[in-house]
Amino acid sequence: MKSDYEISRLAKKLKIKDIASKINLKEEDLILYGDYKAKINKSSFKADDGNLILVTSINPTKAGEGKSTITIGLSDALNKLGKKSIVALREPSLGPVLGRKGGATGGGYAQIVPMEDINLHFTGDFHAITSAHNAIMALINNHIFFGNELGFDQIEFNYVMDMNERALRSIKIYGGKDNERTSSFDISVASELMAIICLATDYKDLKNRVSNILIGYKKDKTPIFVKDLGVEGVVTALLKDAFKPNLVQTLENNPAIVHGGPFANIAHGCNSVIASKTALALGDYVVTEAGFGADLGGEKFMNIKSRISGLKPKLAIVVATIKAIKLHGGQDEESLNEENLAALEKGIKNLEKHIENMQSFNLPVIVALNLYESDSDKEIDFMKSWAKGKNVEFSLTEVWSKGGQGAIDLAEKSIDLIKNNNNDIKYTYENEDDLDLKIEKLAKAIYGADGVDYSDHARSKLQEIKDSKFNKLPICVAKTEKSLSDNPNLKGKPEGFNILVQDLKIRSGAGFIVVYLNKVLTMPGLNKNPNALEIDLDQDDNIINIF
Repeated sequence: MKSDYEISRLAKKLKIKDIASKINLKEEDLILYGDYKAKINKSSFKADDGNLILVTSINPTKAGEGKSTITIGLSDALNKLGKKSIVALREPSLGPVLGRKGGATGGGYAQIVPMEDINLHFTGDFHAITSAHNAIMALINNHIFFGNELGFDQIEFNYVMDMNERALRSIKIYGGKDNERTSSFDISVASELMAIICLATDYKDLKNRVSNILIGYKKDKTPIFVKDLGVEGVVTALLKDAFKPNLVQTLENNPAIVHGGPFANIAHGCNSVIASKTALALGDYVVTEAGFGADLGGEKFMNIKSRISGLKPKLAIVVATIKAIKLHGGQDEESLNEENLAALEKGIKNLEKHIENMQSFNLPVIVALNLYESDSDKEIDFMKSWAKGKNVEFSLTEVWSKGGQGAIDLAEKSIDLIKNNNNDIKYTYENEDDLDLKIEKLAKAIYGADGVDYSDHARSKLQEIKDSKFNKLPICVAKTEKSLSDNPNLKGKPEGFNILVQDLKIRSGAGFIVVYLNKVLTMPGLNKNPNALEIDLDQDDNIINIF
């Protein structure tokens, strides 16, 4: 069996100019980055609601679910059926690529290419975001060093780096007189600038959002923003090219727009609004994915991205595998290849909750079961019977081994459901709800919690925000991706729990409040044997061993 890397290397790629011509883009609409990748240098698109398909999943497990793979395979399948479909994805972060989670370019015969470029530096977007973010921090420190005219007493900003580096979770700054303090690094995908890149609609909006980033407080608790420091111009300039969407292709030479990369467990988990709208303007169908499970990226696509941008999916695909469902049902990782109908029956409660979550937004849902060779006939029959008994639209997919051909049934069912869907979107909470009511509604409706607890620090922050003009902003919950709850060890569909809010932070530029649950980390660490130990150049100077 060929590896993802081997399949990618053997792919017959078309020049990116030829891919662009398939969606009516001319060479002058592109900024070329070699033969196989480009930025789309055109902004005068007219995008309507379009046929937007959102792909999400159950809570991820070590067995893997294949959400990006299904997303790519479905778009290829739609193209096989004669539809002009574009896949719209996030960019991978270097941290997981060098770790063990790997990249985000799909797998098998459902990949986007050039895989190694996309997974590493790509077109430099993450470097630009990292540099722009750290420039703000450097300019804050410089301002304080030269007299602190704005009167910073509390800094609400830190550093970022696109790497998994646990040693930087807490640092000591020695910045001269009156500027010795503790700070920290987040991974770049958690930067507010990443969220802003993904939510802004044009350069004017981008600069306005940058100017409204809250960076600190005076002694009297008066907020200080980037615009008070007067550096929104240089930050926007650093982001100029990073704001343009990237065009690549699938293995089947269909267009893929890849842009932005916030994690869904610590950020809002969706690709950029401008990329989604560009794809909708250029294609008949757009297939996009949101990070991690429907309790994270799926929820945030709806309650944040859709609400802010007006983008309205017409269908949700919930991806699952038999292995992952069995893990949620208590089966040991070591025995996942063994048939276990009892674990499947218990674990399927997790899938049912995610279906319920997406249906709560008034979206029709299809479950895409990503098949493995180890799945037994009895297990597959159980899933078919379950779907029939629950009246759930269901499709067996084999995109890893068959590419778009392995998702023809899923594509046909998607077309049928979209054709009959004119539903309005329902949100989990209203903008006018107070902050604590938003959190409570989300916890109960999406996670299945009984209620919400607050640390003393979080309760103090909650009251501060409720008393401010930011009380009506949407919320972006940072929590573990491994469970519907805030406890990563609670698999399946947990019951009888409260979530614990540890902190809240205002992200006024992005336009939401981040709610931190339990012990979620915004700077990951590498594991003992990271993939960085394997990545290398071969004898022909090709990058190898990225997965």
